[in-house]
Amino acid sequence: MDFLKKYNVELHQYLEKAVAQKEPNQLYDPIKYILSLGGKRIRPKLTLMICDFFGTDFKKAMNAALAVELFHNFSLIHDDIMDNAPLRRGKVTVHEKWDVNTAILSGDAMLILAYQFFESYEPKMFQELAKLFSETALQVCEGQQHDMDFETRDDVILGEYINMIGQKTAVLLGAAMKMGAIVAEASKRDKEIIYLFGENLGIAFQLQDDYLDVFGNPETFGKQVGGDIISNKKTILYILAINSSTQAQAEELEHLFSISPKDATDKIATVKEIFIASGAANATQSKIEEYSNFAYALLDEITISEEKKQLLRNFGNDLMQRNV
Repeated sequence: MDFLKKYNVELHQYLEKAVAQKEPNQLYDPIKYILSLGGKRIRPKLTLMICDFFGTDFKKAMNAALAVELFHNFSLIHDDIMDNAPLRRGKVTVHEKWDVNTAILSGDAMLILAYQFFESYEPKMFQELAKLFSETALQVCEGQQHDMDFETRDDVILGEYINMIGQKTAVLLGAAMKMGAIVAEASKRDKEIIYLFGENLGIAFQLQDDYLDVFGNPETFGKQVGGDIISNKKTILYILAINSSTQAQAEELEHLFSISPKDATDKIATVKEIFIASGAANATQSKIEEYSNFAYALLDEITISEEKKQLLRNFGNDLMQRNV
């Protein structure tokens, strides 16, 4: 994603100034802390890049990009609380470094600060950006609730799962891109297409994340391989396997996802075997390809240069090309 580096310096500079030094420190210090943890900042860079691609100075989209980044980090603070996670990006989580109440309040303040960044835009643009932002934020919350509900359900179907990951993760990718198009005053059609491109690519990415969690290379994946199996998380692989395996395999899978042995080595190995034998592994790869191809096909309809379309394809390829 070398072409995104163009936006690194300015985004970093603006982000450092995004949260002014205010009182009380106990409210603002956690916000500055989580923003200081870094990350790839792909979403805000996409906002800047899309604005740039539609022929407008990307700096005009900076405040929209900052709103996207603050919202994303707000959601991370609250997700870490719900997951009782001790680490984020290798550092202590906000609720562990301070306390849960402080983390909740600082997260809430981040959401309000995110909205304030839209105030710099003229009324019509402000309204369009704020509307998209509100819709997206609500969808992310709905997706998170669905994800929590699914933990106690045994009847989740594939369509429900795809909808959940779309709401929880993919819509923010689509919204980040659409905000850049809104600031650039792209056509209504182009704004809709770029949103769908980001959303479908986001779904493909999350499905691939599910796949690599089981079949990835531990040296390149960046997370613990088999983590979803250990935590009994019923991803697309589980849903597809339950529906396509033999009765004996399905019963064994249900049993394995109801226990939490101290040493999960055998459990992971058996689950992987069932995922492969049932055809769930191959079917998941087909779904990843389906959503990726649909996203790329949408680019043919956008009114930007072929060179920029290719850069978007390159971005998609870079996003998806993690070593198995």
